[in-house]
Amino acid sequence: MKTTIRKIGLSILGSFLIIILLALLYIRFMLPNVGDAEEITVEISKDRIIRGEYLANHVAVCIDCHSGRDWSSFSGPIIAGTEGQGGEVFDQSMGFPGRFIARNITPYNLGNWTDGELIRAITTGVNKDGKALFSIMPHPNYGRMELEDIKDIVAYIRTLQPIESEIEDSRPDFPMNFILNTIPKKATFSKRPPKEDRVKYGKYLVTAASCYDCHTKQVKGQFVGEPFAGGFEFLFPDGSLLQSANITPHPSGIGSWTKEDFVSRFRMYADSSYVPHKVNPGEFQTPMPWTFYAQMTEDDLSAIYDYLQTLKPVDQVVTLFTPKDPLTVK
Repeated sequence: MKTTIRKIGLSILGSFLIIILLALLYIRFMLPNVGDAEEITVEISKDRIIRGEYLANHVAVCIDCHSGRDWSSFSGPIIAGTEGQGGEVFDQSMGFPGRFIARNITPYNLGNWTDGELIRAITTGVNKDGKALFSIMPHPNYGRMELEDIKDIVAYIRTLQPIESEIEDSRPDFPMNFILNTIPKKATFSKRPPKEDRVKYGKYLVTAASCYDCHTKQVKGQFVGEPFAGGFEFLFPDGSLLQSANITPHPSGIGSWTKEDFVSRFRMYADSSYVPHKVNPGEFQTPMPWTFYAQMTEDDLSAIYDYLQTLKPVDQVVTLFTPKDPLTVK
């Protein structure tokens, strides 16, 4: 009797292990499955390039992660001449499940990519060969933008100065090397609302700028906090910790801010006299790309404010910055 029960138990366990193995094999070799890249040719027109430059630098901020940045200065401004060369590292020292490196997006590296392959990468999260890209690039958000805006970004990227920069492959840790393949999804493009519809237009910009992703608490890649209430943790290599701000219309967030306050907070970094100050280890630093977003038009920043004012107010005080050892930092 005991032998029979043991055999049944081993049989069930064996079946269970086979199911797990088959599931892992499916995830590893059959996913992602977002379909083939469409045959699209983007017109490289003056209007597309101008709009694409605006989106890529100041709204979707593609150039933010895909350039060299000076992290010895506040907010990590771009190092001139590195626009699009890639190489920015996001690794375990910053809390990431692996070592991920921003790709070179200049024509040097993307010259043999079709426009359809670029659009698919930006909006679904797979590379030219259909392999998954880590979602530090917020492709789920870009996949909800208007296709014409994505085409504009592609047109602009095609005009970047080619930079010979060979980037090492990203290396996700286990189990992210399996989970990664389940993330890419087909794009669900939307229509950009008219500017006159301030709230919907503001929401569109907030999606394109991925404000939700950074201003909502996450644990192991899952959103667990109140939307836009802050608390997302950014770990710096020196051990310092920054938490994103609460941007809901509660007094603990931006509830006491006027629209003028909000717009001015961004635009101060667009002043021609502004020079990012040097930041020593342990001093307040932020990955918030102020100098990128600062160049958004006042009208667009105002629309973002209008949308944020419609959010649920969340009472959450956030400690923005904690140095590694606050007792030793003067």
